[in-house]
Formats: sequence, structure tokens, C-alpha cells
Amino acid sequence: MNGTHALTGRIITTLDCVAEGAAWLSRAEPRFADALAVCGPLPLRRQADGFGALLSAIVGQQVSVASANAIWARLVAEGLTDMAAMAEASDEALRAAGLSRQKARYGRALAQAGIDFNALRDEPDEAVIRNLVSVPGIGLWTAEIYAMFALGRADVFAAGDLALQEATKGLFGLDTRPGDTDLRRMAEAWSPWRSVAARILWAYYRVMKSREGVRG
Repeated sequence: MNGTHALTGRIITTLDCVAEGAAWLSRAEPRFADALAVCGPLPLRRQADGFGALLSAIVGQQVSVASANAIWARLVAEGLTDMAAMAEASDEALRAAGLSRQKARYGRALAQAGIDFNALRDEPDEAVIRNLVSVPGIGLWTAEIYAMFALGRADVFAAGDLALQEATKGLFGLDTRPGDTDLRRMAEAWSPWRSVAARILWAYYRVMKSREGVRG
């Protein structure tokens, strides 16, 4: 269902939602239209919400995609992607599955945090992020990514993401890469579709990396 909730704002559920946001952004900022001309249609990028999505984000911190996938497969095989099992897991079991000591601590902390994932679906963006960053191992970037892609929030922007910063520098012809604070301020003009603006910038970043000479 496409719609706007009184507390959560617009929820992105389909590719039509993404296209609507992209059209709005193209009208509001011509550089987004330029980016879309070279990027093509944007992906939906929705994922299931809940404990598993955040545990997967912890597993993937500071390791390659291949390593994260391998560790995740071992956790699945051992039943450790279940919240109750993770809450009771020993250091030895988690290390055997490939988690570092720190990530084992983070995984257990998440499992023991008592987050009501169903209730998060109806919380305002700020409350979602505040609840998640209170858990060890869940930083602002992870919380914002969860809000964007697991909860489908249309107006969240992960300004600390280096690819978004680099893409903004390229698309807008900036002399230097904007930092978190500057990019967050810049993104205010892209509300209420900041999550779609992020999708455009990530797509543009991939173009920048694959085709020499692309300029905004």
C-alpha cells in the first residue's frame, strides 16, 4: 500500500513510490534529472525488517561482502540468526561462526536489547533512529540504513555515507567532498524524498566509478 502515515510519513513500498520520488526530485533539482539520465531506473532496495536485518548489518561491518556472506551462512547453519539463540550464545560458539569478539558482544547486545521491531514500524523516524543507536554496535549510519530500506522510510538520508558524499561532490561540482554536517544540511532541500535522493546518488556513484569523465 502506498500512503502516508501520520507519524512515519511516506513509506516506500513499490517501484512506483521510488519513481514518484525521483520525478519530484528531478523537478526540484535539475542535477538529479541529469543523474537519472545516465543512471536509468532506480532499484527499490527494500528488505525485511527485524532482528536479522540489524544482525546482518553488524556482521557486515568492516569486512568484505564475501566474508560477511560466509559468516552469515555459518550463523544460519548454527541457528544463531534467531534472536533467542543469539542472546544465549557463548563467545566460543560465535567465534567459531566467524564473529570477532567485538561483534559477538554486539550481536548478543542486540538480541538482549528488547527492541520491539513491530512497534518500530509505527514510530517516527527520529524515534526509530534513537532507539537503534542506543544499542552497542548500532551507529547512526546503520540505524539510518535500517530506516530507509527495512522500514521503507522515504525521508531519511545517511549523510555519513562516503559514497553519498563522493557522488554529491561529483554531481554538484563541489571542490571538496561534503562532510556529514554539510551534506545533511544540503539534503534538507530534498525533503520529503531524501531516501530517493540517496538512491539516485548511489546509482550516480556507481556510474562515476565505472565510466571515466562523468560530470554533474
